[in-house]
Amino acid sequence: MNKSETAKIMATLKMAYPQYYKNMSADELDAAVRLWQDMFDSEPYAEVAAGIKAFMASESKGFPPSIGQVKEKIALLTRPQDAMTEQEAWTLVKKALRNSAYGYLEEYEKLPEAVKSVIGSPSVLREWGQVDMRELDTVVASNFMRSYRARVQHEREYAALPESVKQFANAIAERVARFEDRGEFRYEIYQDNYDHKGLEEIIRAKLENGNEQQG
Repeated sequence: MNKSETAKIMATLKMAYPQYYKNMSADELDAAVRLWQDMFDSEPYAEVAAGIKAFMASESKGFPPSIGQVKEKIALLTRPQDAMTEQEAWTLVKKALRNSAYGYLEEYEKLPEAVKSVIGSPSVLREWGQVDMRELDTVVASNFMRSYRARVQHEREYAALPESVKQFANAIAERVARFEDRGEFRYEIYQDNYDHKGLEEIIRAKLENGNEQQG
């Protein structure tokens, strides 16, 4: 979304929530335009506009949407089925376990990438197939679903980041990987004018996923 399109978005918000914006100076409005353009640099104007309309249609308290709320609406509109629930994912794992004694390699490869990344490797699938059913349906199932839920959350948070921050996160992950390869692990997060909650966890998750795919 470019600056002129962002200005249209802010004009829509000013019209819909006049009381909120009436005391803003021209400089403050210009700063708001720059911020929204930066945070929605990879989203098309049509998606942002649709996200705001979706928010307006369901919001009744009279407050304009935050950037995060618009991101959530865009995700709902454009990726309504972007991931299975943890229970659905576990059902697929249970189905794969039926043939895990001898066909664990084939069963593992049939699973979606997100499920495979949580399991880790085909050998883990084979090990789970040998676990007592009571432990499988309690301890193993609970641990898997918790890990799967965390992975989905990380992916959603990462998808909502501006492109500039994604590039920053990728650069940090690559730097960490180089340090790890040399046995000199160091991990630093530079604010660089951003303060995104959960960015460190997102970077770590991307690094772990990359290591799993290489393995």
